[in-house]
Amino acid sequence: MNNQIYGIRAVIEAIEAQQPINKIFLQKGLGGDLFKELETVIRKNGISCSYVPIEKLNRLTKNNHQGAVANISPVAFQKFEDLVEKILQEKKNPLFLLLDQVSDVRNFGAIIRTAECSGVDGIIIPKSGAAPITDDTVKTSAGAAFKVPIAKVDHLKDAIFYLQSSDIKVIAATEKTEDTIYTLDFNTPCAIIMGAEDRGISASVLNLVDFKAKLPLLGEIGSLNVSVACGVFLYEVVRQRMQ
Repeated sequence: MNNQIYGIRAVIEAIEAQQPINKIFLQKGLGGDLFKELETVIRKNGISCSYVPIEKLNRLTKNNHQGAVANISPVAFQKFEDLVEKILQEKKNPLFLLLDQVSDVRNFGAIIRTAECSGVDGIIIPKSGAAPITDDTVKTSAGAAFKVPIAKVDHLKDAIFYLQSSDIKVIAATEKTEDTIYTLDFNTPCAIIMGAEDRGISASVLNLVDFKAKLPLLGEIGSLNVSVACGVFLYEVVRQRMQ
């Protein structure tokens, strides 16, 4: 698959055709009516965008980019509400995974792989700030990126409200609690939130969750890699549901 689209009109048409775009690079200082139309379409659709020097665009492609290059995801994204409703109709105890600003593509790939192995029904990420799905992501996921439905949302907070209104309890993986994962009951419809590699889950998101839980850390290092921590959380769900 060609993972790149270049040219202002081509990028506009790709957006309007709802292609799974990871990110768009635009040339700094460029103007004109068509370029402004592209900027409007990008803002309207909430697509991640960076303004870069022309030299950056020239490195991205040797073709006539006209000041615009879009990176296309190798994986098609699901519509969030449709995904949730479909899974709720099919399963008694669905399991969703929300990622709050996880930005490393290999961590993302490793998380997707573990999610597929542990029976996660859908992964939800924000449109802005999340790691893109690249060839490296797919490779690290061992192909699981093609098997686990992934949905992008404008704001993770809106996704939390929607899940809670669907009787799905939302659990944050955070050290900012006294409760460990071994005190929670995962034998209900639930969604687990994992936070960014460096900052964890944002405070505004933490304020909305139903439960918070941490992993007991018995050594001197204060945290686990996010993909490892995610695996421990997901397999506690598996352990409880297999009993």
